[in-house]
Amino acid sequence: MENVVIFNHPLIQHKISILRDKRTGTNEFRSLVEEIAMLMGYEALRDLPLEDQEVETPLETCMTPMIAGKKLAIVPILRAGLGMVNGILALVPSAKVGHIGLYRDEVTHEPHEYYCKLPTPIDQRTIVVTDPMLATGGSAVEAVDFIKQHGGKHIKFMAIIAAPEGLERLRKAHPDIQIYVGHLDRCLNDEAYICPGLGDAGDRIFGTK
Repeated sequence: MENVVIFNHPLIQHKISILRDKRTGTNEFRSLVEEIAMLMGYEALRDLPLEDQEVETPLETCMTPMIAGKKLAIVPILRAGLGMVNGILALVPSAKVGHIGLYRDEVTHEPHEYYCKLPTPIDQRTIVVTDPMLATGGSAVEAVDFIKQHGGKHIKFMAIIAAPEGLERLRKAHPDIQIYVGHLDRCLNDEAYICPGLGDAGDRIFGTK
């Protein structure tokens, strides 16, 4: 799967294992999600465009590479995707942040949009879509659909944990995007939760039930 990166870095794997533990509290869980997003973002953003700019060092003036213009947009899928935003902003503080709100039908497990706000001009940006869990893939496919409809072209999707079913669905629906996954889990259960997973990421990030 040439457009999919599944991370094997020991720091990412270690932090995901702590996320899984049901004893991990809200504060630690939230911090870990940010840290994992930062570690994943370091790799996912390796192709950000650069341009030479003039900088004066203590010794002389030189041309040196810096990230080009207003080129990055982070678009979390609400609400759990918000937990990954600050980790990426720590790497690129100048990034703009959009939001896509989706809710999942409890019977069909299919997503429905209730909010979409994207930075402009979206067609000129590298767009990183975040959602800690790539389960059925429905929300991810829908979110990327919306972004493409608004003119987005260069899209990356970041998930901390994915089920094989969701990864395959996203990959087939959008073969032109890059997908970054912290860990590929075993399967979905009958209620469309990832197993072994880590429970409901949104509830654990925000301390709700």
